Amino acid sequence: MAAGPPVPGCGTVEPLEYYRRFLKENCRPDGRELGEFRTTTVNIGSITTADGSALVKLGNTTVICGIKAEFAEPPAESTNKGYIVPNVDLPPLCSSRFRPGPPGEEAQAASQFIADVIENSEIIMKEDLCIANGKLAWVLYCDFICLDYDGNILDACTFALLAALKNVQLPKVTINEETGLAEVDLKQTNPLNIKKHPVATSFAVFDGTILIVDPTAEEEDLATGTVTIVMDEEGRLCSVHKPGGSGLTAAKLQDCITRAVTRHKEVKKLIDKVIKSIKPK
Repeated sequence: MAAGPPVPGCGTVEPLEYYRRFLKENCRPDGRELGEFRTTTVNIGSITTADGSALVKLGNTTVICGIKAEFAEPPAESTNKGYIVPNVDLPPLCSSRFRPGPPGEEAQAASQFIADVIENSEIIMKEDLCIANGKLAWVLYCDFICLDYDGNILDACTFALLAALKNVQLPKVTINEETGLAEVDLKQTNPLNIKKHPVATSFAVFDGTILIVDPTAEEEDLATGTVTIVMDEEGRLCSVHKPGGSGLTAAKLQDCITRAVTRHKEVKKLIDKVIKSIKPK
């Protein structure tokens, strides 16, 4: 006997069965198709006290990224490089699932994911952050705060990182040969040299076979697994993040990569449009 339409109110009693009824019809409780993203918006330059910032919304999920640039001595093993230090904060204000105190497991995993994206995608060459070889370099502290958590935090953070980095303006710095001290010219600023534009696309896996894109927090909880694909503008696979759960066939993984390529174009177009709109005429 064929299953009838989803019954209102049964989602709280048997949420997984409730979702399965929708999935059989190739749709989701929020009205989206399986391969459809939530409405995505980005606001660049939201924090005036930061050197670069961006606020990204994926449906209800809201993340703000602020970048602060400071001086530091280059690492001993790489005297011609600077640093990029990401930190993701998931405070209790964004969701009741998080508690006060030191960063939880999900926040630490998100911070590590962003660090891996920065490293693997080569979004910025760390050599470009060196001011004087062996003497002085820039450190970019990239702090992410989730203001509202409703799933897919990795896509939102990756998007916010890219948008905030494109908003950074660093002052011209020279080393005074007589004193050996840094001299900063705040009137001359330059944008960062963004080499690549990595974009993350996350999927939830249901029953090992059904893929849904941009999962909400409830969908992530009910899913048998998740996977995040990071692509750049050349169609290069920068990263695959698969934190356990049910496995994926090669064909399903290829489906994810194909959708991620399309998503990259959508995100890049959105960022370019916003940046163009705020540039002085």
